[in-house]
Amino acid sequence: MRSSCDSSPPADRAPPGDGAVTSAFTPDAHFRLLVESVEDYAIFLLDAQGNVGTWNNGARRIKGYEAHEIIGRHFSAFYPPEDIAARKPQKELDTAARAGRVEDEGWRVRKDGSRFWANVVVTALRDAKGELIGFAKVTRDMTDRLRLAELQHARDLSAHVQAALEDERTSIARELHDDLGQQLASLKMQIAALDAERVGAGFARHSLRDTQGIQAQIDTVIASVRRIAAGLRPPVLDDLGLFAAIEWLVSDFRRRYGLAVTLDISGDEVGFGPDASMSVFRLVQEALTNVVRHADASKVRIAIRCAKDRYTLTIQDDGRGANLAGPRAANAFGLLGMGERVRQLGGVIAFQSSPGEGFRISVDLPLNGLG
Repeated sequence: MRSSCDSSPPADRAPPGDGAVTSAFTPDAHFRLLVESVEDYAIFLLDAQGNVGTWNNGARRIKGYEAHEIIGRHFSAFYPPEDIAARKPQKELDTAARAGRVEDEGWRVRKDGSRFWANVVVTALRDAKGELIGFAKVTRDMTDRLRLAELQHARDLSAHVQAALEDERTSIARELHDDLGQQLASLKMQIAALDAERVGAGFARHSLRDTQGIQAQIDTVIASVRRIAAGLRPPVLDDLGLFAAIEWLVSDFRRRYGLAVTLDISGDEVGFGPDASMSVFRLVQEALTNVVRHADASKVRIAIRCAKDRYTLTIQDDGRGANLAGPRAANAFGLLGMGERVRQLGGVIAFQSSPGEGFRISVDLPLNGLG
């Protein structure tokens, strides 16, 4: 028994001056205080079945629940209905149990029903025997970062649209000037020559060959006008449908650029409204244009599959390929535009490529979004 006047320090406390730091907290208490004080991250524990066991201030701030409202409930309460229907919460626990941890970004739901974009890490916790005893879950609200990314995406897309419009105007102006302009100038000169002959001789002396030459020139002008108009919106798309328009487009690229294009279409053309047909047509057109401008390819394969509820499009070339993880390439805005078209149709687009290995574009669209 220690006397109240005993001046020797307790056995578990070093005497002052020996460099030790005294504290009223144990390491566990320090750690618990740290976790509970963090407000930028929701940090909490789940039991092996996924029920919430602890709750910190960050979890309360981000998710909106007080501790007594959520402890004991299953963590699937934080997921939107579509993720619950797809069993995403359980799949994340299964993956974490198998691999040790899982990281995901996606929409989560607050107590008031509002959604936020979250980065989530789930780590499996095991006892000394290796038995699963639960999970540690760390969630960060990334909504602001997502909004900044979406804003940057919108800015990039707007810049791409403006650049595409200017390119299109430049292309049309060049064709009007260099093609139609020269042909019309030549036609005018031929007519002027005939007029000179008529005035000089007092009567028309032009031959049938001259007239036929003018007719041939007019036919060429008409063909050029039709080609330019078809580039803006091919009449075959409205008259015969999407698949016929794609066949016309492929034939045009074969003829104009000597490109060996294989086209494989299976299934029935059903469910395509006018806007969706134009979007899909532009996808193929932009992909082929990228091949001509950037790929240095000799062969292209286009495969179209129409099932009862899905539409898939694959475009693959044997060109130089690209490093998709590197700096933005010259055709990156074209890919951005294709991605936006697919997004508006409710579909998914994927790009696969590496230097020297060609380029592959895969598109998957729900037919119910193509009306």
